Amino acid sequence: MYAVADRERVRDALLAAARADERVAGAALTGSAAISAEDEWSDVDLALGLSPGADQNAVLADWTASMYAQYGAVHHADVRSRGTVYRVFLLASTLQVDIAFAPAGEFGALGPTFRLIFGEAAEQPAWGGADPLDLVGMGWLYALHARSSIARGKVWQAEYMISGVRDHVLMLACLRHGVPHSQGRGLHLLPSATTAPVEATLVRSLEGAELHRAFRASVDVLLTEIAYVDAELAVRLDRPLRELASGDSGW
Repeated sequence: MYAVADRERVRDALLAAARADERVAGAALTGSAAISAEDEWSDVDLALGLSPGADQNAVLADWTASMYAQYGAVHHADVRSRGTVYRVFLLASTLQVDIAFAPAGEFGALGPTFRLIFGEAAEQPAWGGADPLDLVGMGWLYALHARSSIARGKVWQAEYMISGVRDHVLMLACLRHGVPHSQGRGLHLLPSATTAPVEATLVRSLEGAELHRAFRASVDVLLTEIAYVDAELAVRLDRPLRELASGDSGW
C-alpha cells in the first residue's frame, strides 16, 4: 500500500517530467486533487496537453516505458474520448496513475476538476450529461434479459441482469438528486429514503425463488424512478414490466 507522501512524490516527478518534455505544452491536475478533496485512497490524475505537431503515439510510448521503468507500473489500460487517450497505470504499490494525453485542441476543462499547472487550456464543448430517458431504456432492457435468464436457468446471467437494473435505477436517482452518477461516485450522497428500497434488489443467493424476489424488487424501484423522469411513460411501462417480473410471461 502506498503512502500519501509516495503519491505526492510520483505526481511531482511526473509534473517535472512534463515540464521537461518539449512535446508537452501544458499540464493540469484533474480528479480530487484539482479541488483539494484528496484522501489517503486518492489516485494521481493528470492531463497533459501535447504541443501542436507532437506525435501522440510516440509520447504515449515514451511515457509508458518510463512508468514501467521508473515508477513500477505492472499494467495499464486505455480509455479513449475523441482524440484524447486516458492511460491508466497500476503501480506495484497499488497506486493508480491516470494520465490523459490530449491533442492541443482538446486540452482543457471538461468539468470542475481541472486545475491548470502550466501552459494554456483550450475551451472545451460542454460535457453532455447522461440522458435519463437513455437510462430508463437500458433499465427495461436489463429487465427483459433478467426475465429470459431466469427462465433459461442461467442463474449467474440472471444475477448480472438484475444488478444491471439496479445500477440504472441508482444512476437515475443520482441524476434526480443532482449528485455524480458515474461509477457510483455519488451514491453515498443519496438520501436513505431513496436507497433503502433499493436494498431489496440485492440478490442474496442463486436459488430460483430468491432471483424472482430480487427481480420483482428491481422492477418496483425502476418504475418509481421512471415516474420521476416521465410520469406518463411510467404508466405505459408499468404493466409490461410487472408482467416480466411476475413470472406470468413464461418462467
